[in-house]
Amino acid sequence: FGELFHRLKVCRGHSGSFRVLLLMNILIDGDACPVITDAVKVSSEFGLRPVIFSDTAHNIQRADADSVTVDKGADSADFAVLSRCNKGDLVITNDYALAALCLAKGAFALKPDGTEYTDFNIDMMLEGRYIAKKIRSSGGRLPKIKKRTKADDENFILKMREILIRIKK
Repeated sequence: FGELFHRLKVCRGHSGSFRVLLLMNILIDGDACPVITDAVKVSSEFGLRPVIFSDTAHNIQRADADSVTVDKGADSADFAVLSRCNKGDLVITNDYALAALCLAKGAFALKPDGTEYTDFNIDMMLEGRYIAKKIRSSGGRLPKIKKRTKADDENFILKMREILIRIKK
């Protein structure tokens, strides 16, 4: 109940009546996330305060965001994000499995390069990850991941704004 209480906002309508709005959360999988600063900036443009999840090995603390630090362990931050994720929230993550689980809960999910995870592309992404793992485990090599560019940052900011506008409607 405490979590729901923090998501409520009381507003006075034009007629003077009060209404209660359920606020969305912006949840950032902070472990190895290159767009935390951009995500916090865009969140503040929409009057939202994001929550950054990390484990004790990363422990990300910022004055302009809430932080949740969990014990170090495989996927511990991901499980914390998933437990806080609700329908209509926006989750920022590079983890395909976490994105798939959040989509199943009715949340929106965004990669740091600006690609939105959707019900239409998540299966292909998960399958690609599985195939890459099989290639690596059999001794194969894959092309190196390209370095982040300014265009990646700009794509992320534009897509995050687009999603937030869509959610707010």
